[in-house]
Amino acid sequence: MDNDCIFCKIAGKTIPAKTVFENDELVAFNDINPQAPVHVLIIPKKHIETLNDLSGRDAEIAGKMLMAAKEIAWDLGISKDGYRVVMNCGRSAGQEVFHLHAHLLGGRKFTWPPG
Repeated sequence: MDNDCIFCKIAGKTIPAKTVFENDELVAFNDINPQAPVHVLIIPKKHIETLNDLSGRDAEIAGKMLMAAKEIAWDLGISKDGYRVVMNCGRSAGQEVFHLHAHLLGGRKFTWPPG
């Protein structure tokens, strides 16, 4: 845990969030600035700053993040019509919080390429 990280504080329950999924390794909650009708952030409870900081021993948690996205999409009723899972890595890619996270977006039609 990083004491200055807002996502670590959410994972540690010292900052409230509307949690939609949680297990021993992950927590998922609604984004406070949603970009779609469904916009959930999926984070590991372990502090990892970016995708570049994943090590081989973190491969399992990365896979579990994707499996959680699939489960949450099903639970929120967006899996049939489709959804998007996005991970930004670094400032130029739009990463604002430096704690690994995946955005699960759905509930509207998306275009390609993204912004």
